[in-house]
Amino acid sequence: MIDKPLLLDIYYAAPEFWHIVFAFLTVLIAFAIAEMFKILKLRQKNYFLNRDRERYAETLYASRDGYFAFIYPDQKVNDPRKHIVERCSRRLAVIMNLPGGTKSGFEDILKNFYKEDVKRIRKYVDFLHEEGVSFDDEFALKSSNKHLRLVGARINGADGNIYCDMIWFRDVSFETNKIMELENGRRAISDELRRVRDLIDNLPFPVWLRGSDLKIIDYNKKFGDYLSKSRGGGFDGESEITTSSGDSVSKNLAQKAQDSNKPQKATVSIVKGGQRIMMKAFETPFHAEESLESIYTAGTLVDVNELEELKRNLKLHQSAQLEILRTLGTAFAVFDQHFKLAFHNSSFAELWKLDPEWLDGAPTYSAFLDAVREKRLLPEVPDYLLFKAEEQKKFSQIIEPQKDMLHLPDGTTLRRLRAPYPMGGLIFAYEDISDKLATTSAYNALLSVQQEILENIFDAVLIFGSNGRLTSYNEAYLKLWNAERMFLDSEPNLDELLESQKEFLAIDVDWEKLKRDIAGHLLSMTTKTFTLSRIGGDTLEIAARNLSDGSLIITYRRQ
Repeated sequence: MIDKPLLLDIYYAAPEFWHIVFAFLTVLIAFAIAEMFKILKLRQKNYFLNRDRERYAETLYASRDGYFAFIYPDQKVNDPRKHIVERCSRRLAVIMNLPGGTKSGFEDILKNFYKEDVKRIRKYVDFLHEEGVSFDDEFALKSSNKHLRLVGARINGADGNIYCDMIWFRDVSFETNKIMELENGRRAISDELRRVRDLIDNLPFPVWLRGSDLKIIDYNKKFGDYLSKSRGGGFDGESEITTSSGDSVSKNLAQKAQDSNKPQKATVSIVKGGQRIMMKAFETPFHAEESLESIYTAGTLVDVNELEELKRNLKLHQSAQLEILRTLGTAFAVFDQHFKLAFHNSSFAELWKLDPEWLDGAPTYSAFLDAVREKRLLPEVPDYLLFKAEEQKKFSQIIEPQKDMLHLPDGTTLRRLRAPYPMGGLIFAYEDISDKLATTSAYNALLSVQQEILENIFDAVLIFGSNGRLTSYNEAYLKLWNAERMFLDSEPNLDELLESQKEFLAIDVDWEKLKRDIAGHLLSMTTKTFTLSRIGGDTLEIAARNLSDGSLIITYRRQ
């Protein structure tokens, strides 16, 4: 326990001394407190400095770019470049897939570039170290398809001291590939545009494009030739190819096309080189740039002068042909592509017993069939509606002339010809062949009777027609000369027939002379009969007579 009286005695024994001691302690405590505050402030400042340094470092690490730093020494040295410290960022190690990671040196980085690129990078870095010259360039990695952009820069302090030389590495593969893709696309589009331009410029007729205001905004070379202008000649959009009357060939047509949103065409007449030419103008509307509000038109002008001339000539020829058909006795009619009667002659009306005024009203083919059916002038069929439908189908099926027969209930037989008509539809021709068929039937009956007569004659008989060909023979001839029926049916001439008899006549004789003598006797106007000896000893009496129709009949009789 402290003895208070003793302390007081000590104090009072030397009060000045204790006053000095107390003052010194007070000053010492105040100084200690002040230093403590300074230390706290320095610690606080150092804390914030470390935190900022870590923040800036993490910011660099979080950057999409990697970097490589050449850090110069803080102290002054004779050659700072010899004391440079290299530092590789984590991002750069990832971008370049460096085996050494952040411990990789600059030489490790250069190994990833092509030889020529390495030389360029070294030059850039040398200039950066020596003169602080910045650079910005792009390079490709040889081990992958990556493209890196290198940006070099020197970092100086506010006092002018050199802190470091930095090279930033940015992976621009996506951008580079995208640029290359866009460039390839641009080239493809450019090539396509050039091909399209070559196409329209080499068309043999004018082509143009109108905007929504009906002004011409583009055209081909042929259009410029019509106006004596080139595409680069300052075209104002107002110049137009004009008709012979001075109006635009298609501006009004383009307006109609825009209003109706349907293609329009018209035949126009223009004057070129002092000649009047018929041409056809077309204007086709379309929505420009897929906009429903903006309608452009594409126009063209086609020379139809020759076509129009052909049409005129065709009409003249058709008119002339129809006039000829009108005067013929054969019944003719033309039903057009709409099945309507477009032409008929008087024989057609007489054949079918139809009123000419009714025919002039252009009845349909269906109505025509109904009318002649009522008059019982159509062949009897079990299903008339099916028959009429099949008849009308022929308008689209017949592509070349077709013939058939119509057997009418009154015994009349008509030969009908149906053929495509150049202007569409079918042309019909009707011919009454009833008498011809009767004559043919009688003639065939006569031939049949004649053949029966020949077959019942004992003598061998041949008949040659006026054309010199064999027309008839009988069984007696086949047996007499052992002839082949197929050979005789081929209608041989007299020389060929005599040649077939050679084996019965020619032994040790001049066959050609003998054949001439036989033919001379047969064709002689004076010699009526003669005899001919055959091999084997039999003798034939041969007679030849000329008939009134120019035919030659030859008979062979054994003696």
